[in-house]
Amino acid sequence: MSKVFIHATVTLDGFMADAQGGVDWMFGFPSADQDSALMTTLWDRIGAIVGGANKTRTIEEGELPYGGMLKVPVYLMTHTAQEPVSEDGVRYTFVVDDIEQAVNAAKADAGEKDVSLLGGSISRQCLERGLVDEIQLHVVPVLLGHGISLFGGLGKRINLERMDTAAFAAETHLRYRVVA
Repeated sequence: MSKVFIHATVTLDGFMADAQGGVDWMFGFPSADQDSALMTTLWDRIGAIVGGANKTRTIEEGELPYGGMLKVPVYLMTHTAQEPVSEDGVRYTFVVDDIEQAVNAAKADAGEKDVSLLGGSISRQCLERGLVDEIQLHVVPVLLGHGISLFGGLGKRINLERMDTAAFAAETHLRYRVVA
């Protein structure tokens, strides 16, 4: 059965992007073979993605989930109807204001694989609605001081159970189960 998980790289102070939405801080850290193996295992389990659409509801260079490496269906939340878009073998379906519909459609497409949630707003909405099974974070050793928080503004307490922790080079990989 498909699981729904939040997947993000964050700073030690909990930001997923700088104040302008940039993620340049995310790159250039030392990596070990074990980091790569962990990420490959994670990517292999993803069968669909749910994220937020950009303001223009287009698919632009640099905005492809996972850099376009994963050829899985992508559901993008929006406030305005838009026809699906296919780009480089990936179908992007725009879902208007119904996060549960997007997650259910992604789970159906994912089959036995899992659904990855990308973005703070999407993650918080799904947590608040009880749609998240796991949280997988990769914490890099940097403090931004301010930026876009992954969980800032979450409207309720969510209890977690640690499933796995690993650190090989610079990043610390954390995996939690959401406790109902």
